[in-house]
Amino acid sequence: MRSSNPVMNSLTKSQGTSTNPFGNNNPYDAGQNVNSFGQQGYGQSAGQTSERPMTVDDVVTKTGITLAVLIVFAVANFFIGTQVNYGAAILLTVVGGLGSFIVTLIAAFSKKFGSAPLTLTYAVLDGFFVGGFSLLFAGVNVAGSDGMALIGQAIMGTVGVFIGMLVIYKTGAVKVTPKFNKIMFGLIAGVAVLALGNFIGAIFFGFSPLRDGGAIAIIFSLVCIVLAAMSFLTDFDHADRLIRLGAPSKTAWGVALGLTVTLVWLYTEILRLLSYFQDR
Repeated sequence: MRSSNPVMNSLTKSQGTSTNPFGNNNPYDAGQNVNSFGQQGYGQSAGQTSERPMTVDDVVTKTGITLAVLIVFAVANFFIGTQVNYGAAILLTVVGGLGSFIVTLIAAFSKKFGSAPLTLTYAVLDGFFVGGFSLLFAGVNVAGSDGMALIGQAIMGTVGVFIGMLVIYKTGAVKVTPKFNKIMFGLIAGVAVLALGNFIGAIFFGFSPLRDGGAIAIIFSLVCIVLAAMSFLTDFDHADRLIRLGAPSKTAWGVALGLTVTLVWLYTEILRLLSYFQDR
């Protein structure tokens, strides 16, 4: 099943309907009874693989480590921008943004099922980007405490949306089907094309209607926030499927990367939207 998250999609793109790529044939055996985000792999015993199967604890732990590293480097770049050298912080923001994008592409097209070095490298680079992005859009260098309040609101909004979408997934209020994933993939691809076109327009023509703070920009940010929130459903579903398939525990690093990409996207869009209203 295709995911709207390219990193998550790379973890499952080689799966067949009858063969588990991690070594277990017919993973969807009717004789198994595993709940959503269950701990037990389908039809797998300890002696069948050289590595134990991934569990929910693995996903939580690896995601926690990834976010912790990201936050540390985000705070570091934020401190550099406010207390040391604003220009250096902006440079680190650009390097972090480009670097994390390249790492994401490598993860999306890599045949490795989870890589700790790759995920942690992404966390470091994206940490620099998130710290600088927060510095820019919260206007901390100008607004002071108001900017810090804006960042706090964006963080609370991101955490709230994440928890809310997890509850929605766990309760089955929204079913993640192949059709749902195809629609999400198409919508996110469309938004990416629009964002790229807007970026090119801003660079060469000074025209940026999707990011200028106007009515169209507000609507675009709201659309991005909704899509980022809905993307959590496909992320949770793919993590669930990997656990059910008995994927190796190291795959949790890939899941952590996918979840972090979505979290960062959501955070930046919420902060950007809040900054629009602050400027009014």
